Amino acid sequence: MQTVLESLNQALHTALASDERVYVLGEDILDPYGGAFKVTRGLSTAFPDRTMTTPISEAGIFGVATGMALRGLRPVVEIMFGDFITLIADQVINHAAKFRYMYNEQLSVPVVMRVPMGGRRGYGPTHSQTLEKIFLGIPGIRILAPCSLKDPGKLLLHAILHDDDPVLFIENKILYSRPVLSHEEDNDFKITTSDSQNQSDYAPAFHLSIREAPSPSLTIATYGYMVDLCRQAVLQLAYEDEIFIDLVVLTQLSPFNIEPIINSVHRTHHLLVVEEGTCTLGWGAEVLARSVENLGKEIYKAARVASLDVAIPASGPLESAVLPDIDDIIQAAKKMV
Repeated sequence: MQTVLESLNQALHTALASDERVYVLGEDILDPYGGAFKVTRGLSTAFPDRTMTTPISEAGIFGVATGMALRGLRPVVEIMFGDFITLIADQVINHAAKFRYMYNEQLSVPVVMRVPMGGRRGYGPTHSQTLEKIFLGIPGIRILAPCSLKDPGKLLLHAILHDDDPVLFIENKILYSRPVLSHEEDNDFKITTSDSQNQSDYAPAFHLSIREAPSPSLTIATYGYMVDLCRQAVLQLAYEDEIFIDLVVLTQLSPFNIEPIINSVHRTHHLLVVEEGTCTLGWGAEVLARSVENLGKEIYKAARVASLDVAIPASGPLESAVLPDIDDIIQAAKKMV
C-alpha cells in the first residue's frame, strides 16, 4: 500500500516529467539525502537541471521562485519546516498574492510552497508548530491540506501544473508514513466526496460515516493528520458509547467553503471542530462562526478541540499534554451528545 510520502514523491516526479516549466527548489533536497523528510528523493538524479538546492534563506528561496513564476515557470518550493514560513510571509502576502490584482490579471504567480507542519516528533517549540492560520483569509492564496484519504499526490500534481496562483501546501509530518486509503480499501467507513460547485476549487471535501450505522448525531470537522485521530475516535465512540458521527474532512482551507460542513450540521445539530493548531483565533473558530451565521439556532451545541495556547515542548510527555489526542476528541464528543 502506498504511503502519503510516496504519493507526494511520485507527484513531483510526474510534474517534472510532464512540464519542462516545473522546477523544484529547497534546502538539502539533492540525492542521496533527498530532503529532510525524503519527499524529494530521486528528483535530482532524474532531473538534475531542474532540482535546485539552495542556501539556507527561505526569503531568498521564495524570492527567486516568485521571479521564476513571473517569467512563466512553475516552481515548487520546499520549506524544510513549516515554522519557517514566517520568513517568507512578507513576499507571499504583500507580493505573490497581490500581483494578479495589482496588474489587472496580466500576470500570475504559479508557485507551490510545500511546508511540513506539526508536532509529535519531539522537535521542540520552533520546529513543531502548525502555523497555516497565519495565512488563512489572505486574498490570492490557496491553502491545501492533504490527508491520508484518496490520493494526496493527485492534489499536489494539480496544484503544480494547473493552479496559476500561489498555493500553500500543508503536509503534516506524521502523515508521511501513513498509508493512503482509497474508498474501496476502507472496511470501517463509507466515504463520499463533496466536490465544490466552484470549478476553481479543485480540492474535495470528504464525508466519512461508519458503514451500516444509524443516522449521525454529531458532526466533526477536521483536516490533515487530525483525520486519522478522528477516525479512531469515531470508531471508539460508536462501538463503546453508541454515538454516531459524520466526519467531514476538508482538503482546501482557503478560499474557505463552509457548505460541506453546513450540510452535515443541518442534519446533526451538533458540531465539533478538531485541529492541531492553537485554539485561539484558529481555523476552528472560523468554522464555528460561519456555522452559527448560517444555521443559528439549528446548532444545539458546538465546541473546539485544538492545541493549548502555549509553546510546544520538546519533552515527549509535555508535548503530548499540549497537542490534541484521541481521548480529547472522545471526551469533547461525549459532553456534546
